[in-house]
Parts: sequence; structure tokens; C-alpha cells
Amino acid sequence: MTPQQLKSEFSKIFPGSSDNIIQVQAPGRVNLIGEHTDYNDGFVCPMAIDKATTITARPRTDGLVRMQTLSNGGATEFSIDREVSKDGPAWSLYPRGAAEALRQRKLIKTGADCLVFSDVPIGGGLSSSASFEVATALTLLTINKTSMDLVELALACQWAEHNYPGMPCGIMDQFISAMGRKGHALLLDCRDRSTRHVPLDDPGLRIVISNTNVKHELVQGEYTARRHQCETAVRSISKKFPDIKSLRDVTLDQLDDSRLGMDPTAFKRAHHVITEIKRCTDFADALTARDYAKCGQLMYASHASLRDDYAVSCVELDTLVDISRTVPGVYGARMTGGGFGGCIVALVKADAVAALTKKIDTDYPKKHPGKHATTFATTASAGAHVL
Repeated sequence: MTPQQLKSEFSKIFPGSSDNIIQVQAPGRVNLIGEHTDYNDGFVCPMAIDKATTITARPRTDGLVRMQTLSNGGATEFSIDREVSKDGPAWSLYPRGAAEALRQRKLIKTGADCLVFSDVPIGGGLSSSASFEVATALTLLTINKTSMDLVELALACQWAEHNYPGMPCGIMDQFISAMGRKGHALLLDCRDRSTRHVPLDDPGLRIVISNTNVKHELVQGEYTARRHQCETAVRSISKKFPDIKSLRDVTLDQLDDSRLGMDPTAFKRAHHVITEIKRCTDFADALTARDYAKCGQLMYASHASLRDDYAVSCVELDTLVDISRTVPGVYGARMTGGGFGGCIVALVKADAVAALTKKIDTDYPKKHPGKHATTFATTASAGAHVL
């Protein structure tokens, strides 16, 4: 829906003056490379996509926040005069947490009527939740005529996700939704939170996302197991190299020197993380140099590592990457997100997008009867902003 259509819809749901209506947008994201590196103090390289959460809002005269979403027709309300209640529908925990993070910082007093619309696919690993949190925070800051540093905004929204829905996410999702820049990816150092905007504005290039539309069970347990295996690897390596604090500090030579006596599974997990951190920084450099062939090689290598060393891919993701390899004009592709379903991301010549989409639409259901992948092209978009 267009901003004007959303304003019209808002006026139907919340009758009153249209003079002080504001609109805020915060994007979803796709991680181009750097998977399962964030909790190992590594690098990630996401970009904001052109699908976003848009909030149309008007200030109230009290501390009540009333929120209606067009996505599922749900409604919720809560007060910011006191600690924000967690007593509401599950989807409302994201904006409630964001509001509480700002309330604790004494940045908001005035409530708002809010209409929420999002075209970020839910459950596809494109950070619809971070988009919702960041959009809520920026809406309430704008309504209250206050502001905060973008890093602080991202950290506040990460706190919200940890403490309200209770998801122990890393820092990437909120950072890119808040700090994305049009025509750029973001190289983020998860250790010191430093960032570098990486040009991604070639008009002949597209980022294609294809959603397997599957999500395998036991995912949360598998994520937790991977983290523990990485911690096991660090403990083993630090016996020989005491300065090692995380896998970010480990070289491949040190890993090989520590192999004897190390749990074989932990070794494989560490091998992925160490090589993926290097691939991520190499990718950012290659993207800056517009060496798209090198970028593509790194993406394929990342997928192979996630499949073989980290064991978080699945047959559907592997199928989409294999299909991508057969289409001329596709530089590279890989699974993106936590794994076990969700999406792949591909770096594609603009004039090859249609061929790739058609090939996926034709071949994916042949390999997986009854299943259909959802594919769309996107470009690097702006982070959260007031319209």
C-alpha cells in the first residue's frame, strides 16, 4: 500500500485531525554473507531491502499507545506511563519491548495511535521483527520530538527482542534496519560494533531472494547446539593458545594445531566460522572493487561451508542454490539466515533476474512436489526514516 493509502486507512480507523499525522518506515534485511559469525565476534555483511514496516501515527494527549496492524488485523494497546505490560498478543511484544526500552531512557511520555503495515515476509529470515521494533521506536521518538544515536537505537531494539518476545538475537538485524544506506551494504564488526558502508549501487546488478517456504522443526535447539559447539571449540583451542577468547581470534593453523583431542563436530563448526569471517571481509572488498565474480565464488563457498561444516542447510535450500548455478548471469548464491529453511540470496545481473525466477518456478516444484518458492529481486535500500 502507498503512504497516501495508509493515511486514508488510518483516518478511517482513528478519526480526527490529519494535520499531525506522521509516517515512519524501517526496512527488513538480507544478509549477503557472514552467517553464524555474529555470536563468535565476527563480521556480517547485510543490506536493507525494499520491503519494510510502515507506521502511520498521530500523537495522543495521554500515555496510551493504540496499535492496529493491517497485516493480520490484530489490535493492541498499552500505556507508557509505567513499565510496559507484556500482556498482549504475541506479535505485540515487539513494539511493546521497543516502547519500554525508550521509556526506561526517559525519552517518551506522549502516546500515539498507530496503524502498522508491513510487506516484509514473516518467518522468512528477513527480519520482520527487527523492522517492526525499529519502526516503533522511531515513531515514538518522532511523536515525542526526541532522538537518539542510531547505534543506541539499534541496541535498544535488540534489548526489546531479548526481553519481550525473549529471542536472544545478535546485533545485526536491528543495526541494518536502523543504519542501512541506499545503494550500500553494511560491513558490521560484531566485536566492536564498528561499521563500514560498502557500495552496492551498480544499476546492472540485482540481489535476488528466493524463499523455500519451508521451516524444519527443532530449529531453536539446533541453534543452541551450534553455539555450544563453538564454545567447546574455543575451550579446546585456548588450552594450547591461552589468549584465544572467541573464534574471531583463531587462525586456521591454530585450529589445525588443536585438532588432536578436539571434538570432531566442534572442529567442523569452528572451521566454518573462521573461514566465514575471512569470506565476509573478502566479499566486502570485492564488492567495493566491483569484482562480482569473486563475490559469487565467496557466496558459493559460504553455502558449501554452511551445508558441510556447520550443517544448517536443508535439501530445499541446496536445490535453490544448485538451480542458481545453472543460470547464466548469476554470479553466486547461498543460504541466508539461520538455516533449516528460509531463503537463499543471489547476486545476479539485472537482465538475468527473469531467467532465474522462471528456472526456480519450473525446477523447484519438480524436485520438491507440492512446494513452491517465492522469488523477488531487491536493491540496497535506506534504513529507518521519517517519510
